[in-house]
Amino acid sequence: MNITVEQLRADYRERAVLADLSFSIASGEVLAIVGANGCGKSTLLRAMARLHRPAAGTVRVDGVDVWQLKPAEAARRIGLLPQFPQAPAGISVEALIAFGRYPYQGLFRQWSRADEAAVHEALIETDLVELAQRPLDRLSGGQRQRAWLAMVLAQATPVLMLDEPTSMLDLGHQVEVLSLVRRLAAGGRTVVMVLHDLAAAARYADTLVAIHDGRVLAHGAPRDVVTPGLIRTLYGIDAHVIPAPDDGAPVVVPMVS
Repeated sequence: MNITVEQLRADYRERAVLADLSFSIASGEVLAIVGANGCGKSTLLRAMARLHRPAAGTVRVDGVDVWQLKPAEAARRIGLLPQFPQAPAGISVEALIAFGRYPYQGLFRQWSRADEAAVHEALIETDLVELAQRPLDRLSGGQRQRAWLAMVLAQATPVLMLDEPTSMLDLGHQVEVLSLVRRLAAGGRTVVMVLHDLAAAARYADTLVAIHDGRVLAHGAPRDVVTPGLIRTLYGIDAHVIPAPDDGAPVVVPMVS
């Protein structure tokens, strides 16, 4: 599903955070939202995921305004992984993933074979089958993040929104999670993620949206928008931008002052 953000404005505690943001995301694309701390990245993602009502503007998924959808219907279109998800102590991986099926439950719709199949498929997609009965709190950081992603995958939504999915992970686990994101997009899902790491965003995203002072500073393919000037404006540092030797993705090398 494609996503269109039109003239979005969002406030937080009566303070303007985002102003007149407009951009689009093609179906099956990975888009990374980047920018300095406090620039409004997470607020933007929450507004797109229907958790923070915009002061103005629209977010449309395949032409439908997400804020006009009923909550259960929206949850069948958009899956959200927040930055700091919480789970009950001792919960198993499989039980956590099963929570992803909540949009399909109801008074007349109980647990079904379809739900079971969705959980099993999510375990396979995230390579967690052998850890299905393991308590979540006994997994490594990368495994835990894959388990949370599996829960969102079990929700079976065409759109995934991920807030800092590599937060507090070492380099190896970051690559593990972002490689999974790429595979999900290759399978047809549209992925929007907030990333602090500009280098990782440039490496794994098809498109970047750079936010500065609550507005879109740049929007486009990483090799087109990641420049020394952009880095200086976003982060206040000077840096070299060089192409990666394998695929030409921009690599950011901060200058030594």
